[in-house]
Amino acid sequence: MAKSPIVKLKDLALTPQVAGAGFEAHLASIAAPLGARRLGARYVEVPAGRKAWPLHCHHANDELFVILSGAGRLRFGAETFAVAEGDVVVCPAGGPETAHQLIADDAGPLRYLAVSTMNEPDVMEYPDSGKVTVFAGAAPGGNKAARRFEGTFRSDSRVGYWEGET
Repeated sequence: MAKSPIVKLKDLALTPQVAGAGFEAHLASIAAPLGARRLGARYVEVPAGRKAWPLHCHHANDELFVILSGAGRLRFGAETFAVAEGDVVVCPAGGPETAHQLIADDAGPLRYLAVSTMNEPDVMEYPDSGKVTVFAGAAPGGNKAARRFEGTFRSDSRVGYWEGET
C-alpha cells in the first residue's frame, strides 16, 4: 500500500523552537517527509506576542505563507501589514526590501503554512541585527545533515578578496 500523500495538520507532532524572550514557534515539516525535495513546507504555530524567526530576507528562495488561524502583523521591508485567517503572504527572494517577519497578536496563537522553494546555496540577510547567513548543501529549512557549509557573520566584518592568500 502506498504512503498517503495527505497530511492531517491535527496529527502533526510539533517541535518547539525557542530563542530568547521574543522568539517561540512550534513546527512540523510537511513536504520533506512525503518526498518533496524542491518544495519546502512547514506548519507553524506562534504563541501570542511571539515571533518565529528574526526579520530576514532570502537571496535565493521565495516564500509564501498561508494564514490558517489567528491574527498578527507582517513586517515586510520598511512596512508593517495586518494579517489574519485566510490571508496569503508572498515574500519573493530579494534584499532588505523583501525582508519579512510574522508576529502573532497578543490574542495569539498565529497558525500558518510556510511554503518555500528549496534553492541552495542561499544567502540570508537580517536587517535588524546586521547579520548574514550562508547555507550550502541544503536550503534553509532543509536537511541540516546534508549541509556542506553553514555560516553566520556580521555583515560589517568584511575582508578583502585577496587578504590572507599566498
